[in-house]
Amino acid sequence: SDLGDRVEEIEDILDASYSTPAAAQTGVDKANEILNGIGNTAYVKTSVALQVPLMPVIYKTDNNGAFMLDASISSVAKANVITDEISNTGATIDDNDTSFQARTAVDLAIGLGYSQAMWENSHGMLVGGVKATMHNISMGHALVALDDDSDDADDAISNAVDDDAIETSNVGIDLGAIWMSNNYQLGVTLANINEPEFDGVALDTSCTSRSCTAASNLIANGKVTSGQKYIMEMQTTIDAAVSTSGKQVTLGMSYDTNAVKDAVGDEYQWAAASISYYGDSHFLPGLRVGYRQNMAGTELSYGSFGLTILKRLNLDIAVALDTVEDEDGDEMPRSVYFALGYDTAF
Repeated sequence: SDLGDRVEEIEDILDASYSTPAAAQTGVDKANEILNGIGNTAYVKTSVALQVPLMPVIYKTDNNGAFMLDASISSVAKANVITDEISNTGATIDDNDTSFQARTAVDLAIGLGYSQAMWENSHGMLVGGVKATMHNISMGHALVALDDDSDDADDAISNAVDDDAIETSNVGIDLGAIWMSNNYQLGVTLANINEPEFDGVALDTSCTSRSCTAASNLIANGKVTSGQKYIMEMQTTIDAAVSTSGKQVTLGMSYDTNAVKDAVGDEYQWAAASISYYGDSHFLPGLRVGYRQNMAGTELSYGSFGLTILKRLNLDIAVALDTVEDEDGDEMPRSVYFALGYDTAF
């Protein structure tokens, strides 16, 4: 909301009429001051994911194999300001290309996987698996010049997800293996080994509105990319866990060995560690605490806490350890994540 307030303040400055060059210069100075605080660094990003109810469905075979059918929907939206220097000529603020940009992606994913025990001895079991996931991704991209009187910056996200979105379908292939023993396990996953591609939205630069002109100029200056394909790059994740003999206490770790970009262009490469306790009582909750950090992109770190109630209901929250300060001087976490899940035994 703070970013939206500052964008509206810039819009008001650009739309205002000034009686003297001094008044216009005061407006220019105020607008550039705001842009210095938010340009190229401030953004709002929201991610939501939902497992389709009763999914995944797992069917075990008689030879230590299992088929899995999975379905989920996820979405991500990111909005930010693309800055251009604001100046004035006399009592008039000159046209500039400062714009509000929104990018969105909605992914409907249906996956079919198979896992199989490959080798076993007295110390443990090696299990391998493969999964093919059909992704139907709807990509949106919109840009509105802040001095465009015919449009409002708040409309950028709705335009991105409605009128101009482009849908593409493709299949991603994952491979994985895990060694499971009584007190430890080691695993590796190779996600999207075929690196499927999805079409991006090209911004409209052919119309006569200020927003189209701004989009054309910002693309030419390299400040905005348009029509770029989204590639689900291959990412390798290694994980390990050790536990007590009754598995009441478990220490788990995972690490992405390379960085990849999400559908709105942000890099992520997670490293995570957690410790959890699950007792034998159905009434006492299971507890877990953890730490995770993005080793690329924002490099945000999170502290996390979770509960498992009645052995099935999972509640988790993670809070970024970095903070931001709004225009009133109040601090808040840069990011908050929460999850609600229900486990089913097969």
